[in-house]
Amino acid sequence: MGNKEDLLAGAKQCLFAQGYARTTARDIATAAGVSLAAIGYHYGTKDALLDEALRQAIEEWGDDLGRTLVATLRPGASPAERFEAAWAGVIESFHAHRPLWAIQFEVLARIDELPGMRQTYTESSRQARLGLAQIFGGADVAADEEAAVRLGAFYQVLLTGMAAQWMADPDQAPSGRDLLDGLRAAALSLREG
Repeated sequence: MGNKEDLLAGAKQCLFAQGYARTTARDIATAAGVSLAAIGYHYGTKDALLDEALRQAIEEWGDDLGRTLVATLRPGASPAERFEAAWAGVIESFHAHRPLWAIQFEVLARIDELPGMRQTYTESSRQARLGLAQIFGGADVAADEEAAVRLGAFYQVLLTGMAAQWMADPDQAPSGRDLLDGLRAAALSLREG
């Protein structure tokens, strides 16, 4: 790896160990084994480097979740089975990636102080929603991209709420089955109303 890649790996290591606000440029440079000046040369600022490290970590989480689902879903699974399995996979990923979720909530709480991160979230939101629509809903993005974005936005809201509940009290957070039952009840009440 070169200095740029070493910095990115060092930034991720520091994010997971210390969080966003407590990570200094010196921490990253030390973890990466490079000079402080390398941060400015390759990324411009420490915050730009941390933003990229977090963006990449979130992308890796999504890729990992997608691979897990492909490996665990049986061929011909019904939409309900897919939904339940996807959420079971997400819940399992919370155990493996707890620091990633803690960092995301830390950043969201400080988003007004981090204009670069707000821009990163805004720019990646559409792609994230399309990915979530495919992972959770099996959406055909090519058939109707805007419908897939709306479906993905629903799953994004559900994912964020689920992560918050799990971070606060994992023992009381709903299971994939609980979410499926709740969604069915909500859909039924909308039809009746």
